[in-house]
Amino acid sequence: MFSSRDAFENDACPVADDLLGQMYRANPNGLSLLVANVSPDVRARLALFCYRRSHLHALALAIASSCTERELIHFGGRVGSTLYALSRQPARAAAASHGGRKPITLSTKPLSTFAPLVDEELDEEEDVTQTVTA
Repeated sequence: MFSSRDAFENDACPVADDLLGQMYRANPNGLSLLVANVSPDVRARLALFCYRRSHLHALALAIASSCTERELIHFGGRVGSTLYALSRQPARAAAASHGGRKPITLSTKPLSTFAPLVDEELDEEEDVTQTVTA
């Protein structure tokens, strides 16, 4: 069994960059077809590789859902076990389909208004010049 430390030290993507890009851009049906063409051990290592990158967490969960717990633990140790559990949670599957992003909300209140600033030094200078010229 590989330790989590081994997985981090050998941090190379187990598939070609082109395939990883296709998986990242694929819809859920296309992703399952792409993942099905990858061997189980490479699939487990790929899920762990993606899980270590926050922008690929949704992809990691989708790939891990096609792996067995034994495969993920074999290549990732405790991290693999955690990834297996996360990939089986129904709430996570829904979040993964939306990219895991929270919705953006905008304020409906009007912007704050401030009274215009009066430069007191300018007012004093004007008073001085008026006094000198008078």
